[in-house]
Amino acid sequence: MTANLVEARLQRSNASGPRNESEMRTAAADQLNRAETLAKSLLSQRGEASGAAIARELHDVLRKLAVEDRLDFQRFLATDFAPDATMLRAAAETYLSHPSAEAAALLAEATDPPRQELLRRMNMAPAGTSALVAMRKEIGARLRDEPILKLLDHDLKHLFASWFNRGFLELRRIDWQTPAAVLEKLIAYEAVHEIHGWDDLRRRLAPDRRCFAFFHPSLPDEPLIFVEVALVDGLAGAVQPLLVQDGDDDAARERASRANTAIFYSISNCQDGLRGISFGNFLIKQVVEELKSELPHLIRFSTLSPVPGFRRWLTKRAAATNDPVIASLARTETGAEWLDTAKSDHSLRKMIMGVCATYLTRRSSAEDRADPVARFHLANGARLERINWLGNTAPRGIQESFGIMVNYLYDPQTIERNHEAFVNDGTVMRSADVDALLTVEDTGA
Repeated sequence: MTANLVEARLQRSNASGPRNESEMRTAAADQLNRAETLAKSLLSQRGEASGAAIARELHDVLRKLAVEDRLDFQRFLATDFAPDATMLRAAAETYLSHPSAEAAALLAEATDPPRQELLRRMNMAPAGTSALVAMRKEIGARLRDEPILKLLDHDLKHLFASWFNRGFLELRRIDWQTPAAVLEKLIAYEAVHEIHGWDDLRRRLAPDRRCFAFFHPSLPDEPLIFVEVALVDGLAGAVQPLLVQDGDDDAARERASRANTAIFYSISNCQDGLRGISFGNFLIKQVVEELKSELPHLIRFSTLSPVPGFRRWLTKRAAATNDPVIASLARTETGAEWLDTAKSDHSLRKMIMGVCATYLTRRSSAEDRADPVARFHLANGARLERINWLGNTAPRGIQESFGIMVNYLYDPQTIERNHEAFVNDGTVMRSADVDALLTVEDTGA
């Protein structure tokens, strides 16, 4: 254990207070010491059965620790299980003097921190995966103040990338017959358009709607990511009509039978502990295949997406340019009165739509990054199809992007070509409608 961890623990143990508080701190310190002893023992075990028993006991102890004591344990994981410096140096020198596949393998083995093997063994316990995902969620909130935890976070992310790869994921359709425990989590996890209770959820699971989620065998009742789909006629340009009840189930079935377009209007990641692990690209493409199989009359697959970075970009851009249009938009107040103006002021609409088109189609850089939602869909091979004025009139939509929403079109015939264009040189594949919003100067013509 490093000296600073010991000092922090002693300071807490020696803190003044009533005798029962001191005894409680002593008991907590004993539990923390027990957790550290179990971790070391787990790493030294060879038998699978005994290892699983120790892992179970370790998780039981960790669940009982106070927040600060869990932080101490996480620091312990981050600092006490680094690669052996002597072995690493020897392996590196061997590779440099005699490069070979065998020497490279030995170097890779020496580089692999024992911490990763410890985490693998902690995963042997029942619900071990869930506990480790929860651990990463907890340390994620501490990384800024506790940079030493980045080592532990990196190892957890590395392992999760393998444990949660596409081959282990199960796609399930979510409907009104899905267990209530899972439906409750959809309400809690919806990150784009808030679900206002059970009636609202029932509308989103109506016959002219679809909802699909990825699950993992180790987290059978925890959706990892889910997507909500509306079956409509034509390319939907506004989200509010998709969120309201429109007739009974029979009417919804009739609309579904006449629909020619599937609109993906909400994609929500559910597990903070799995941040940085990509599921969305697999999810959208597989759902497209599922919908094509179930509803062969569908001819178009598109998103209706927010533009969350637009106004942040305007603010940053205004500080770096003398463009009066950019400066004016960056200063714009968008209260209730603004929405009334936006509905009737065609010059305001033209100006904002043109600037937004520039924002979405420019080549991004490290200093001027692409909109996060745009980057996700364009990298997946979608085409920027249409920019919609006042597509989301909810306060959040107005605040983020003056209410603009975007259609990204997933055309199976062009997905690979679009993906290559964006990934290789930042080219944003787009429709003629989007080009029409750009000025000559914006397009570089």
